Amino acid sequence: MKVLVTGGLGFIGSHTVVELQNEGFDVVIIDDLSNSSIEVLDGISSITGFKPVFEKLDLKEKSSVVSFFEKHKDIVGVIHFAASKAVGESVKEPLKYYENNLNTLIYMLKSVLDLECSNFIFSSSCTVYGQADSMPILEKAPVKAAESPYGNTKQIGEEIITDTCKVAPNFNAIALRYFNPIGAHHSSEIGELPIGVPQNLVPYITQTAAGLRAQLSVFGNDYPTEDGTCIRDYIHVVDLAKAHVIALQRLLEKKNDSNYEVFNIGTGKGSSVLEVIESFERVSGIKLNYAYTARREGDIVSAYADISKSNKVLGWESQLTLDDAMRTAWCWEKTIRKL
Repeated sequence: MKVLVTGGLGFIGSHTVVELQNEGFDVVIIDDLSNSSIEVLDGISSITGFKPVFEKLDLKEKSSVVSFFEKHKDIVGVIHFAASKAVGESVKEPLKYYENNLNTLIYMLKSVLDLECSNFIFSSSCTVYGQADSMPILEKAPVKAAESPYGNTKQIGEEIITDTCKVAPNFNAIALRYFNPIGAHHSSEIGELPIGVPQNLVPYITQTAAGLRAQLSVFGNDYPTEDGTCIRDYIHVVDLAKAHVIALQRLLEKKNDSNYEVFNIGTGKGSSVLEVIESFERVSGIKLNYAYTARREGDIVSAYADISKSNKVLGWESQLTLDDAMRTAWCWEKTIRKL
């Protein structure tokens, strides 16, 4: 069965491609290489023994999307990752985020609705909850006003899909609201490789340890948490990738309860920024150089998932620990820097 993965050379996308191939799916990747590298294809094929079909394509070009689906009419499912994803950058460049994250989704949905089998997995985010009233966060928690344009694109994206499902009964979608993916494949063939200055915590940690960054900035130490730093639910990217495969299989096997479902994907445990730093120092044996700086606009205090629905309904749960994630992230960093 042929599955399309947009943004398939990105961090989460590439790991999902590996898990799809491990389950016997025929994968086609679309990526514009704006925040990824063509070399990731070699990493995927080194792990699985199969090089997926790849097309460099900008999903903001509607005609290119239409042409792609004219060539690939036998696709049975789509996993849609392609999007700009940095909270801080979205605050500075909101129009970039609205154009890239929403227009591309609309063009994809229009083409997918023409397929005989319309199964769609949407890469959503815990940012849709804003600063939730209580922890852990349930799927039924209210969707609050977004703290950033990035978060708003995920909220609007879910609304677009919900409205589409209402008028297209043969269209089936699952939105996976995942928390903070980190780590790398245990083979060190693929991992997180941001272009330019990292926007996420863990690659900044590993690049600081590798000597590429002089110092790690911890944004705020005056939050109302035990150690004053933000709390997030950090999930290993391989666990997250497997959740996408399970969600797709749910749709293909017609096990979904409705044509639009939502699931949290996380570990169910919150870890502070300092706890992540301590985990890295523990598994690497390296003392990090870090300093506290001002809070970053768009950040919330705390977010970690209630994953009971994913456990029960999807039959999925995370297997890997924070230390596992930090260890594989560091092995990946050392591999690409030849340390």
